[in-house]
Amino acid sequence: MSARLNLFGSPVAAKFLKHIVSAGKVVSDSTLPAATQELVKIRASQINGCGFCTDMHTKDAAHAGETSTRLNLVAAWREATVFSDAERAALELTEQGTRIADAAGGVTDEAWANAAKHYDEEQLAALVSLIALINTFNRVNVVVQQPAGDYQPGQFG
Repeated sequence: MSARLNLFGSPVAAKFLKHIVSAGKVVSDSTLPAATQELVKIRASQINGCGFCTDMHTKDAAHAGETSTRLNLVAAWREATVFSDAERAALELTEQGTRIADAAGGVTDEAWANAAKHYDEEQLAALVSLIALINTFNRVNVVVQQPAGDYQPGQFG
């Protein structure tokens, strides 16, 4: 399987990706815990059916020391006992922020208030930005049918 479009070979796509990668650096440098960032990326990617991003972020998380138990349970986080209350709040916000077209009211006040109990304003800003960012990456990769499975941790820097 090959992608419909070579994202790195297209000047427009490469320039666009450079800008969104730069935006991601702001989030990765924030005080939002790195493990939470990876869980958010994984969950949004699962919801959006983005194999490339799911592959990348599960491998990056494992490389950073995340356990296979937690990685295997991200999709079933509500029933899993391995996530902190803060991580659960982030995953709920991620799901609602990713599925905004499926819910008439978007993100509920309850989900926002729960996240605000665990994260300060800067971390919330990083969390919202990350949810938007990973959804952008997911959409690009799903549209071009970017193949999954060959990613190596650290491959992009």
